[in-house]
Amino acid sequence: MKVSKFDFYLPKRLIAQKPAEPRDSARLMVLNRETGEIEHRIFRDIANYLKDGDVLVLNDTKVIPARLLGRKRTGAHIEVFLLEKIEDGIWRCLVKPGSKMKVGVELIFKKGLFGKILERFDDGTRLVEFSSKSDEEIFSSGEIPLPPYISNPSVDPKKYQTVYAREKGAVAAPTAGLHFTESLLDELKRNGIRLAYVTLHVGLGTFRPVKVENVEEHKMEEEFYRVPKETVETLRNAKGRIVAVGTTVVRTLETIARLPKRSEYIGKTSLFIYPPFEFKIVDALVTNFHLPRSTLLMLVSAFAGLDLMENAYKIAVEKEYRFFSFGDAMLIL
Repeated sequence: MKVSKFDFYLPKRLIAQKPAEPRDSARLMVLNRETGEIEHRIFRDIANYLKDGDVLVLNDTKVIPARLLGRKRTGAHIEVFLLEKIEDGIWRCLVKPGSKMKVGVELIFKKGLFGKILERFDDGTRLVEFSSKSDEEIFSSGEIPLPPYISNPSVDPKKYQTVYAREKGAVAAPTAGLHFTESLLDELKRNGIRLAYVTLHVGLGTFRPVKVENVEEHKMEEEFYRVPKETVETLRNAKGRIVAVGTTVVRTLETIARLPKRSEYIGKTSLFIYPPFEFKIVDALVTNFHLPRSTLLMLVSAFAGLDLMENAYKIAVEKEYRFFSFGDAMLIL
């Protein structure tokens, strides 16, 4: 399948530059996979579509201050982007400008933090050893990274976290969850909806552009996931539908659905979901409106059907839904 099949025209003005206030006042497009029917609602109306016994699965990963600005000993400015913790004080990182960041180069950051490049990997990333083994001390020199398509400098980085974020490790937010408020989650629980949590630390690989012509040739980067015992038990005893909040939850659940039964799951996944795909566990999906030609759009197209998704995105543009991280949402039933 050609990647161009997932291209579409998106006016730049539809890229959301700030979140809806309050969070659950964003617009919600509701799609029915069986009938093809499309409804236009407000996100808090999602309570009308979830039923007693349904399980809402949320990704509780928390975005870390992964962007560190500093300089070399020569005075040249550099940027280090934390990608993956290897051990205490040692991280795999993106370092810019990359061409001049050789092994042995020393880096200086604010608050007395130093770094040294230990190794260069084939993908251009570097292994960096910091002068502190404390995550908190390293994070104190960084800032929450916002996606490059958000050019609004006044955005509060706290808005780029879900209200249930708790497990530090992501470099990007699981944005479908940004629409939930504490009051909405409380309402859902009162209505008999079970809340369950998984952790998938979102990496840059989720958002890397697809550079191949054929979808099947693209390779996803591995991302850490964990599904705790209580979530496994909730999923196995579910009396209703399994509703995944976001593509990261879909990839996590569909990964463990292909593994031998365990009481809990911890590992890394590089599962790439694109049409056609047999979903083994996810019954419904909450998601945002995604980039053209992205792996995220391929996943939701696999879930909803390519024709329905093409029509939905055409309507979303016509009706000026807001796109990407701070944009509006879609519920696929």
